[in-house]
Amino acid sequence: MGLDIGEETLKLFENEISRAKIVVWNGPLGVYEMEPFKKNTDELLKYIVDNNIKTILGGGDIVAAATNAGYKDKVYHASTGGGATLEYLEGKTLPGVEAIK
Repeated sequence: MGLDIGEETLKLFENEISRAKIVVWNGPLGVYEMEPFKKNTDELLKYIVDNNIKTILGGGDIVAAATNAGYKDKVYHASTGGGATLEYLEGKTLPGVEAIK
């Protein structure tokens, strides 16, 4: 059962992310709610913040993870609306945004 990514996968993610202009992250990497399986989500959040990589977090679980690790206020944007964030990036019309217009 895959409950977290491994150390080698973490290094692969860091390598790819180091070349990105922006990262959109939806959801933790593992079963974050269980202490033994939150390590690499925290490590990747630390890497992103330490390297000043522009990051958008989308979804309550990843925002909670970033908050618990002390990184939520250090990313570019954090939204608890994960599905809405992905739909917005797809170019779909969001009812709440339309109502404001």
